This record gives sequence, C-alpha cells and structure tokens, in this order.
Amino acid sequence: MKIYLDGKMVEKAEAVVSVFDHGLLYGDGVFEGIRTYNGRVFKLDEHLSRLEDSGRAIMLAMPLSREEMKKAVLDTLRVNGLKDAYIRLVVTRGVGDLGLDPRKCHEKGTVIIITDKINLYPEEHYHNGLEVVTVATRRNLPEAVNPKIKSLNYLNNILAKIEANNAGVLEAIMLSADGWVAECTGDNIFIVRKGELITPPTHIGALDGITRGTVMGLARKFGIPCNEALFTRYDIYNADECFLTGTAAEVIPVSKVDTRPIGTGKPGPITLKLVEAYKGLTRSEGVPI
Repeated sequence: MKIYLDGKMVEKAEAVVSVFDHGLLYGDGVFEGIRTYNGRVFKLDEHLSRLEDSGRAIMLAMPLSREEMKKAVLDTLRVNGLKDAYIRLVVTRGVGDLGLDPRKCHEKGTVIIITDKINLYPEEHYHNGLEVVTVATRRNLPEAVNPKIKSLNYLNNILAKIEANNAGVLEAIMLSADGWVAECTGDNIFIVRKGELITPPTHIGALDGITRGTVMGLARKFGIPCNEALFTRYDIYNADECFLTGTAAEVIPVSKVDTRPIGTGKPGPITLKLVEAYKGLTRSEGVPI
C-alpha cells in the first residue's frame, strides 16, 4: 500500500509524521472520508468543497489547490490499483512548537491521503437492520465545536462509541445538550413517520453529511416529503422506519433502538427504496480514476 504524504508516495510503514505535528498534538486539522465505486470517485468535488470550508472555518490554509488535491487523490488510487475504495484525506496544521497557538506552526500543513477498504457494519445488518442505543455522552455544543467543521477532534464521538461497545451494539445515538436527537457516532440519522422523512437540523450538532444531502435529494425526486426538524427518542420509538447515512456506512436500516423494535422490526419500504436508489447513484456517478 502506498500513502500520499506531502507530495510523495510512501510505503505504509514509512508514512509517518513528526511528533510536533499539531494534528497529533492537539487534533488541529480537518479531514474527509470519500468513496470510490467501480473506478469512479463519488461526490469528490462536494467532499473537497467541505474540506476547504472546514479549513477556512479554523483558519487553516489548504496546502494544495482544488485541482492539485483532486489530482493527488486520483494519483493515490491509481498507484494502489484501486477501483473500489475508501479514501481518508487529512490536512493538519503542520509541524510547530509546543503550545496551542496555531502561529507556532512554522511549516505549511501536512497532507495525508490513505486509500483502503472499509467495512463499518456486517453485511447482514444491511438486510435485517441495525440495533442501536442512546448513550449518555451528549453531542458537542455547536457554540463550542461547530458540527459543520469536520475536524480531527473526534473524542466526543469516540466516547459515545465506547458506550455502544459496552452495550453490545455497533452504533449509538447522541443527543444534543437539550435532549434532541442529533446524530450517531459517525452517521446521520433519519426517521420515517406517516410517509415523511425527517432528519435533525445541523444547528443542534449534526454534521452536514454529503450522503445525508444525497438521500434527501433522492427522497424529493421520488416525491417523498423530506424535512429537517427537531425530534426526541419518543419520536424514534414511534417511527415507522429509521435508517442511518454516511460515506462509509452508505444507507443502513435500523431495526431496533434501545431494545424497542422500530415499525415492524424490519427495514421498511421507503428505506429500501432509498438504499437501492443510492446504490444506483454510486454505480453511475463520479470522477473517473
């Protein structure tokens, strides 16, 4: 496996960064997870645009232009001979002195591109649905760490994932400080109630997910009402269907929340329709490698 590291393709064992890199020391950096299907990079421009937005929000200048970053992604896929892959694109503040102050970074940001396989959930859960639980760890306050910034600070999500692991399930629902459903540890959440698709608004602590937006667009194309609205666990328990979305997870049905079956306890018709439609998009759209 070759890793892109600051303009060079290096072996996995040689892909190392300085212990003084502020991405390591302080989580000071941004990233994107991107998917490639059948030799096409799905939603590449949307991901690079969000990466740039995250960088601007934390005053981190991209070391590469949009076209240079795109070329680096495609080159990394080519050198590894991958047509179906998960891409992790990371930009850190770079090497600097000890101390939080970003002005202490005296070199340009570090760029890392990893292309590999990913499998978040066993295939059986895509057919039968996933069991999730609500955890005590609350989503970060948007006023503290804006959820639209896809930063390297993921400890909040990791703490929630640990709770899910301890409960014997693969995923956890995180609530906002006010008790509204926000998102899962790495995925956005949707419920279906009386034919309407509902997902939490980003301002309460949900990532503005690219898969989330794609699914909302598909729903509207099919004439399925789709809205951002606040809801609680009560609304999930009484939903007809529930599913999660994310670049790595794609679209996965949820069959049980906090031991309660959702709807019939099996993936519902609207969820299955959107699963197939999303798969169709990934097979037909994208930037060729």
